[in-house]
Amino acid sequence: MAMKKYLLAACLLVLCGVVAVAQDGEGNGGGFDRNKLFFGGNFGLAFGNYSTLVNVSPQVGYRFNRYLAAGAGVNFIYSSYKYDFGDINQNYKEQYGVTGLNVFGRVYPIEYIFLQVQPEANYTWLKYHFYNGEPDQKLPNKIVPSLLGGIGASIPAGRGYFIVTANYDLLQNKRSPYGNRAFFNFGYNFGF
Repeated sequence: MAMKKYLLAACLLVLCGVVAVAQDGEGNGGGFDRNKLFFGGNFGLAFGNYSTLVNVSPQVGYRFNRYLAAGAGVNFIYSSYKYDFGDINQNYKEQYGVTGLNVFGRVYPIEYIFLQVQPEANYTWLKYHFYNGEPDQKLPNKIVPSLLGGIGASIPAGRGYFIVTANYDLLQNKRSPYGNRAFFNFGYNFGF
């Protein structure tokens, strides 16, 4: 656990260093240029007889120069799934929630291709509701660190960019909302 904390702290320091160095790069004399801001994130809804998913995770970022961008965001994910085994004594509903904060840094080695690192601190909760009358069970609420590493593409479209990323949680915490496999995000960034 201590190793994960050191890794997360090191990534945050590297990100801060990238931001500090990037401020000396291209621009209008080193000042803030609001035209370099971009807004985006993830938004998803899924509803069915057995499952529900709500994901609202906006982000704001700043493109320092052709090679570097960084930003921050919030996470909110809620999911529920009903397990129906045909026997009331075995049926239950699982409810899982995540709220958290993230920061991200992107390096563009090629104009529309980027590498991204995204440290996160997510507060998670998990509840089981049994349909046979047993009392609900809850796992202790917990703050779970994640460190997403990924590669992506930004495809120009209108006044912004379609964003496609492949990510993986490098810390692999047992309660991570991302599991132990690579996953894809699709989105749109407005601006820059």
